[in-house]
This record gives sequence, C-alpha cells and structure tokens, in this order.
Amino acid sequence: MILSHDVAGTGPTVLLLHSTVCDRRMWDPQVPVLAEAGYRVVRCDLRGFGQTPMPDGPYGNAQDVIDLLDLLGAERVALVGSSGGGRIALEIAARWPERVASLTLLCTAVAGHEPGPELQAFGEREDALIEAGDVAGATDLNVATWLGPEASAATREQVSLMQRHAFEVQLAAVEEFPSLKPEFDLADVTAPTLLVSGAHDLPDFRQIATALADRLADARHLELPWAGHLPGLERPDAVNPLLVDFLRETYPAG
Repeated sequence: MILSHDVAGTGPTVLLLHSTVCDRRMWDPQVPVLAEAGYRVVRCDLRGFGQTPMPDGPYGNAQDVIDLLDLLGAERVALVGSSGGGRIALEIAARWPERVASLTLLCTAVAGHEPGPELQAFGEREDALIEAGDVAGATDLNVATWLGPEASAATREQVSLMQRHAFEVQLAAVEEFPSLKPEFDLADVTAPTLLVSGAHDLPDFRQIATALADRLADARHLELPWAGHLPGLERPDAVNPLLVDFLRETYPAG
C-alpha cells in the first residue's frame, strides 16, 4: 500500500514526516515556504493517520516511506520529522544512509527510549481515557500536553481535529497488526542533522535531542525557549527560516 501523500514545488525533494499527534496537515505552514525556496515538498500520512487507512497486516513505517520515495523517483532526499515522524526519519537515515542528504528533527522521539515520569504519566492517563471511551477527553489531553504557550486557539483546534481523527480511525480497526521493528544502528547515520527541542516540552525530548547530538556523527542541537512539542505549528514564522537555512546549507536547491 502506498501512503496517502501530496507533492508541491519542483527541485530537490524534501519529505515531511508528521508527529503521531497530527497528520500531514500539520505541515500546512511549511509547504508553501519550502516550495518557494526551490524544493519539491512531499508530505504523507502514516498508517492510521489522515487519509491513510490502518494496516491490513504486519508493516514497517520506514519501509512504507521508502516505497513512497521509490514511487516518486526520489533517490536522495532531505528528511524533516516531527516527534514520532522523527523516529521514523532516524530509522531511514540509519538503514538507507545513501538516500538521506539532510536530517531535521523537531522534538524527535527515538526507538528504545524509556519514558520519564511525566511522559509515562501522560501515557497512562491517555490509556485510561481511551479505555473509558472518553475520546474527547483523550484528545483534549493531547492538545494540552503537546502544544506550548505560543500556540493560537486556531492551532489548538487544528491539532484537536487531527488527533481526534486519528483516534477514530485507529479505534475503528477490526484487527491490530504489529509494526515491524528491524534492528539498525544510529552510528550508520551520516546525514548532517539539526535537532530542535522546546523548553516547554516534556523533559524526555530535550534529553533525546541532547543524547543524539552527542551520538550522531554530524549533529547540532538547538533549543527554542518559547516552544512546546510542535514548534512548526506554534510559531511557523520562527521555525520556517530555520528549516530553509539548514536545507540551503546541507541540501542546496541549486
């Protein structure tokens, strides 16, 4: 199955991978800016998000993305990943390093991370609300947890719509199939990497960014003092120039 996706602009390919709180619509503020900067911008919905249905068998998110890139004839790309999308981007950059020219990770997750007390408490509260059938409450919890103080009311409503839709799609699935977890080594990541964290995010994600900055071969870490977990939605006016500048440095549009 090919992930639901859209393409804007022409030039070197930039692939945007959404957070698991959202879907590909989270990149609405970035797509026109990156296209104007001279890039072909691809964004997709992962399985169970946006317009992509739940899997009908065991699957791998990273392989899904590679299949999409193959379909589009994108041999080499810049990856931009938010949270869970960042975790997938890291897997791709480790397993297929020759295909990744640049890596930008916004408040990224990482495979194998043991959650700290705040993140664990969030997960337990979300599970309890879902088990009680309170999808609205679980949605509100996600909006309150993952957006920082700079997010507007319109942004909060947008995230609420995306998260509520994801819950509805995933809870409607007749059967749940496992996500395959192939082994990979982050030491194999060669792409220059920009790690962005937010001072108002849960502590886990700053810790992840700090650890990755030390672990990856060519990485830098920038913390945004105003940001929560979704800075590209909270203040696109501040994040878009960071993305464009790093892409121009590491993957020029010609």
